[in-house]
Amino acid sequence: MTQYLIAMYQPDGVVPPPEVLGPIMAKIEEFNADLRAADAWVFGNGLTAPSSATVLRQGEGDVLVTDGPYLEGKEHLGGFEIIEAPDLDAALAWGRRLAGITGLPIEVRAFASRD
Repeated sequence: MTQYLIAMYQPDGVVPPPEVLGPIMAKIEEFNADLRAADAWVFGNGLTAPSSATVLRQGEGDVLVTDGPYLEGKEHLGGFEIIEAPDLDAALAWGRRLAGITGLPIEVRAFASRD
């Protein structure tokens, strides 16, 4: 089985109120339970706001540490799932389902082979 990253991108800005976000989070929990039941789930979680990021860059003889996201943009990586699937079509089926639940852009990528 191949491992895939299912990345969820969310817009920067105010987090939706509980009455909007609550039902979506419940559906995501259902989605995660289905991944586990299918023995497809490896790991996943949401991420803190991009403003909480710390960026490390190799500089002239030293590693520079800066606050904030690596890239400024209108969207950011909000969370991810790592799954195992027999092929890209199966991974895309999980990604489509998550896109339908969240209404957000979802990126599906296979991990590079370790061979």
